[in-house]
Amino acid sequence: MLFHVSVEADDPNGVAEALAQIMGGEAFPFPPVGRGSWVALAGDEFGSLIEVYARGTELHPGKDGAVGVQSAPRRYGATHFAMGTPLSGGQVMAIAEFMGWTANYCRRADRFGLIEVWIDDCLMIEVLTKSMQREYLETVSLEGWRRMLAEGPTASSLAAAA
Repeated sequence: MLFHVSVEADDPNGVAEALAQIMGGEAFPFPPVGRGSWVALAGDEFGSLIEVYARGTELHPGKDGAVGVQSAPRRYGATHFAMGTPLSGGQVMAIAEFMGWTANYCRRADRFGLIEVWIDDCLMIEVLTKSMQREYLETVSLEGWRRMLAEGPTASSLAAAA
């Protein structure tokens, strides 16, 4: 089980506020990393949260734990995550539009739908409404993955489903 993830953004406060809306939670300052970091808490039974650091923040190992170090910001990377929402697809799209982010409905390997939301138009998150979550859980289970492999998906459709 994942309990939290961290991302970087141009406007950590604004991004944390938008992510908190999508999760149905609240955003708060996140002093441990400093430099304007914020956190979006879902308020669920798992303590799900997303830490949002200023773009260019790197975590380095330190004597007493991770240390945040500022470096040259970069715009793109392979990191992304999927999250569930209690909102409708239209509400998610409206939040993305308000923030000025690209957002599109997509299907992965024609097995489940999701909304790709591009924070600052460079970090992709996949947002799943309740109905999309049901499709996702049918696919991304041990048995679902075995079934998909047995049906002979292409390498590109496997990558798209991940």
